[in-house]
Amino acid sequence: MADSTLREGAHDLLTVGWGYRDPVRFGVLGPLAVWTADGRPVRVPEVKVRALLADLLVHEGRPVPADRLVDDLWGEDPPGNPTNTLQTKVSQLRRALERAEPGARDLVAFQPSGYVLRAEEVDAAQFTALLARARAVEEPLARAGLLADALALWRGPAYADFQDEEFARPAVTRLEERRLTALEEQAEVRLALGDHSVLADELGPLVAGHPLRERLRAAHLRALYLSGRQSEALAGFDEVRRLLADELGLDPGPELVALHRAMLEQDPALAPAAVPATSAVRPRPNLPVPIAGLVGRREAVAAVRASLASSRLVTVTGPGGVGKTRLALAAAARSPEETWLVELAALRSGDLAQVAEVVAGALGVRDETAGGVPAGDLAGRLAEALRGHRMLLVLDNCEHLVEPVAELVLTLLRAAPGLRVLTTSQEPLAIPGESVHQLGPLGRDDAAELFAARAGVTPGAENAAWVAAICERLDGLPLALELAAARVRTLGVRGVAERLDDRFTLLSAATRGLPPRQRTLRAVIDWSWEQLDRAQREALCALAVHPGGCTLDASGVPLDLLEQLVNRSMAVAEPQPSGAMRYRLLESVAAYCLERLPGADRLLIRRDAHYADLVERADLYGPAQRQWLRRLDEEWPNLRVVLDRTRDPGMTVRLAWYWYLRGRHQEGHRYLAAVAEDPEAAAWARAFALLTGEGPADRGPVTGASPRARWFLALAHLHIGDAARGGELIDSALTGFRALDDQWGEAAALAGRAKQALFQGDLALAERSGADSLARFTALGDRWGQLQAADMLGYLAEITGDYERAGRFHRDGLRFAEDLRLWGDVSYRLSSLGRVALLAGDLARAGEFHERGMRLAAEQADRFAEEFARVGLALVARRSGDLAGAEAYLRESLAWNRRLEDGYGVPFYGVTLLLAELGFVAEQRGEAARARALHQEGLAAARTIGDPRAVALALEGLAGAAALEGSHEEAGRLLAEAAALRESAGAPLPPAERGDVERITARIRAAGH
Repeated sequence: MADSTLREGAHDLLTVGWGYRDPVRFGVLGPLAVWTADGRPVRVPEVKVRALLADLLVHEGRPVPADRLVDDLWGEDPPGNPTNTLQTKVSQLRRALERAEPGARDLVAFQPSGYVLRAEEVDAAQFTALLARARAVEEPLARAGLLADALALWRGPAYADFQDEEFARPAVTRLEERRLTALEEQAEVRLALGDHSVLADELGPLVAGHPLRERLRAAHLRALYLSGRQSEALAGFDEVRRLLADELGLDPGPELVALHRAMLEQDPALAPAAVPATSAVRPRPNLPVPIAGLVGRREAVAAVRASLASSRLVTVTGPGGVGKTRLALAAAARSPEETWLVELAALRSGDLAQVAEVVAGALGVRDETAGGVPAGDLAGRLAEALRGHRMLLVLDNCEHLVEPVAELVLTLLRAAPGLRVLTTSQEPLAIPGESVHQLGPLGRDDAAELFAARAGVTPGAENAAWVAAICERLDGLPLALELAAARVRTLGVRGVAERLDDRFTLLSAATRGLPPRQRTLRAVIDWSWEQLDRAQREALCALAVHPGGCTLDASGVPLDLLEQLVNRSMAVAEPQPSGAMRYRLLESVAAYCLERLPGADRLLIRRDAHYADLVERADLYGPAQRQWLRRLDEEWPNLRVVLDRTRDPGMTVRLAWYWYLRGRHQEGHRYLAAVAEDPEAAAWARAFALLTGEGPADRGPVTGASPRARWFLALAHLHIGDAARGGELIDSALTGFRALDDQWGEAAALAGRAKQALFQGDLALAERSGADSLARFTALGDRWGQLQAADMLGYLAEITGDYERAGRFHRDGLRFAEDLRLWGDVSYRLSSLGRVALLAGDLARAGEFHERGMRLAAEQADRFAEEFARVGLALVARRSGDLAGAEAYLRESLAWNRRLEDGYGVPFYGVTLLLAELGFVAEQRGEAARARALHQEGLAAARTIGDPRAVALALEGLAGAAALEGSHEEAGRLLAEAAALRESAGAPLPPAERGDVERITARIRAAGH
């Protein structure tokens, strides 16, 4: 989630071109639909926003002028301000897309010629491309597959929910014509393949809906005739001849006339091509009819069908329980050929002869000399029996018989050119021409849909979190989810989720109607385990002690063994951005292995030592910071189990900076507090306690801690606005850094000093320290440090009115934070850019920046960053004239700051601004007494903190209250005092921030003073 909000801030509002383009798919072949890259539906709320999206899609990437969009959406009843209203709808559409997929808001762009939707994945375009591919293919079977895949994209009439809109009608007409043409082409190729009996029935309703389409009618008449229904075919010709005459005044075309004559003469040329047959094969296929629908596999089914259209051997691989058999049956169900299923699971072991016997038996191929026939002869006889057939043979559960199955399949494919084979196996057959489709677990939403459907529950707020937990912990495996769903009736959703630590007991109730190997979760994994040799089992257990997956080096397993486990779908190999591979187990497989773990102590000790060494080598304080942060992100699940097992103070302290950079303050505090007997860990733990609000600020001495620990404690004090204590610790740490010649530490201390000086109103010191820190961090190549120093310099530029410079610093900071994935800092930078936009007078942009900053902060549970954004929204609201909205934001923030003051026992810097803003709201409403009270309270807080700018702000507020009361001389004196204070601090009010002062001054002048 963090990525989505981050990229919102880096797109559209900035012009630096940080390009992310994650695919979002659009559907217009049916009701308007949007899906994420992994198939999750995207909700686009509000009818006008959906109409806008439809209008942009209709234009297929061409710009649409704003006035054209307004006319299309509102017609003769436009809104009062159509341009602004359209911009609002565009923003709503962008937000809907961005919530679904990071960077997707950038798909909706504005150009001088109008708005454009840069949609690369639209089902209508995919449909057209598949049609083109089909027309380029000569082989009828392949063409039939491509046409079937193209037509499968249709979910209903094109633009079904906007068919009556004028802007959609041309596209609807065009797409419907393409669909009908595709149906006609499909009918013709199915006739060539001999599928006339089924086709005769299927085309009847279509012809009734489009009775004047001669090409469609010709296909239907031919199918009726070839099915032995000649009288119906001749009646159909008479009907179309009459309709053409009555409706259009035309005669049938030459193709229809020729077909009619051929039917009357029973022309042999109408007969389908002869298909060689053998009496040794039974005449009817044996595919079972599925009892329950297939959830979440639409694209996988389409992919397997597409592979079958271009390859004669397709193997669906994947772990046990992932749904390989169901996928294969769904893909085979619409095959134009006769289709046969052969189950191989019951044959626990065997050679070529035994496998051939099972296949021959399922197909009804008789072997009249079966006794003692050599294996090669039996396989050859089976191949001869299939030679003249067009057939799809589905071989299910081949993993325990891979070698004999591969040998038989190769023999059959060489002998029978009309044969295609679809196999399911935990590993490929590895023979020439094989197309392998790796089937993975269900995605989050599909897994939840499957579980809810099988459990008979309605997903809602009350159980959504529990359902999500079940789906995640069961790895999205359909069989495991169905076994879990069966326990919901007795345990409830929450009860099932809470018992998954003992999953093999929980999911042990035998399910009727399934093969024994699939009736319990343990049986599913037993089936795979039994096929492994001893070395493979030990390798699997070595992987199991790494809950987050691991690299080849970390596993301690030879590469060839890892490859064997991956090929058998027992382990998953995932390429990393670096190009290296990462190996992991599904959680259920890992749990199974941990129960059987041989030599547990040896494996655990080796693992712990590996990750302790990794943390020792991690360098988070220099140019390799980005790489090491991401490496530790990858390894965190493994690091966590090592910390939990070893409670190593040294490793814990070395990870403290990682926890801070990643914004995981509570986690850091918990681990550090557990080893707080170590003086270094105790100092870091005190700092994290401040960051998390675990108690009042501890101002006691810091003994036995390094300069970096003291500096970090100073950073935490400055974070809560405790400039005095923060300054003391900064001085102490800086002395230590210089004694150690710690260049990074000195740069960090200078950044802290800049922040302290800013709090205390010493802008010159803040500028010097910030600039020095930035130069040092830049030389060191530390992006976090550059971010912090640029942050201070950006705030200073805001104060002096140099908004261009402030924006540049904050944009640099956003880029650094984005690169390091420091989401809390990203939120602050977005809000800071919002402040700059506010000061520059662009309130709409300011609001968007602050909203994004607040949303990201909320996602990260960073309340400090959230409040910073909330205050910004209050500033935007007041300057927009929305006093009620401003007050609501300010009251909420003030209450939170008050609670922090009570909890920490120190005054909070932000309180002065909040009181001043509330006072200005009251003054603008004409509530003089209330305004005076708020500003007096703010003045007292500002004097406690000691910031002259905060004091000046409170004095300006009191001047407004006095002017409102009619005390104009007092008001003038207060304004003059405030201006002098600002001058003395080197921060006179820049023009963009003089709005309140100018309003008060105007009131004084209006009274003649």
